[in-house]
Amino acid sequence: MKHNFSAGPCILPREVIERAASAVLDFNESGLSLIEISHRSKDFVAVMDKAQSLALKLLGLENKGYKALFLQGGASLQFAMVPMNLFQRSAAYLDTGTWSTKAIEEAKRMGTTHVMATSADQGYRYIPEGFDLPQGIDYVHYTSNNTIYGTQMARFPKTDAPLVCDMSSDIFSRQLDFEQFDLIYAGAQKNMGPAGATLVVVKESILKKEKGSLPAMLDYQAHIKGESMYNTPSVFAVYVSMLTLDWLDRQGGIAQIEPKNREKGRVMYEAIDKSELFEGYAHAKDRSLMNATFNLNRPELTDRFNELLREAGIEGLAGHRSVGGYRASMYNALPLSSVQALTEVMGYLEQKG
Repeated sequence: MKHNFSAGPCILPREVIERAASAVLDFNESGLSLIEISHRSKDFVAVMDKAQSLALKLLGLENKGYKALFLQGGASLQFAMVPMNLFQRSAAYLDTGTWSTKAIEEAKRMGTTHVMATSADQGYRYIPEGFDLPQGIDYVHYTSNNTIYGTQMARFPKTDAPLVCDMSSDIFSRQLDFEQFDLIYAGAQKNMGPAGATLVVVKESILKKEKGSLPAMLDYQAHIKGESMYNTPSVFAVYVSMLTLDWLDRQGGIAQIEPKNREKGRVMYEAIDKSELFEGYAHAKDRSLMNATFNLNRPELTDRFNELLREAGIEGLAGHRSVGGYRASMYNALPLSSVQALTEVMGYLEQKG
């Protein structure tokens, strides 16, 4: 058995992979593969409709003025699309790591961009608090979870300006008041599906730029009008995302998956904190439930630890190249048994060396 701790593309439920594999061979008993049908066919339009509907349902945003879009370009394209669609005068960003830094760089191309606070002084080990929210801004931008450094925002300071959040790596993992956000975006490959699709959930009332003032491919209103099919969508990625959202819905939604995620986090961090060999990277109060980052204090044991991981079938544990160490990504589909397998290896190394 393999235990997949990859940070993204992420682990997916086994039944989702099996259903997707079947559809690649024969989609809906059509005699055609999912990846060769028309995106305008009745069968795939139904897939897109269901994916959009499930996204809004799981977030509790049905019939509340929001639209769910499945686009392309990952979160990286959203770093530019958000300011292109929302900038009038200025915006404010919280800098909590690599991805928020990249978003800030793109926003600065569009206009005045305030960095409200940053945790760069400690290598992004914590989430800043007590910062001031500028007045008269067009929107505030947060990154809810930081895969590289293993931090996660527990709360989101309120503002009168529209609230935008990059939730690429923790969307659908915990209960929040999602109505506080005016725009949420997430690359599918972190906790929802395979690489190739990006979910954008946007409140239509914040889209005030005149039609035609942006290139159509970069205009949320054009994609809303086109029902996520202004251009040919990533058919396979949308289909697998729909299957994953359907799986989560049948599990009881976010309310039922969050306690499981918290238990995985408890087991993982308890093992780190009790260990003399391993040390957590992120400050304890800001630790992520999705990505546990840690280091091995005795480098001479690295080869032995890696050997034990291979023997146990543990994959994808290497930390991001920019920080090194280890990173256990514990997305929705990862079972508790995988976390237990990892902590057993850590415990064995501690005892036996």
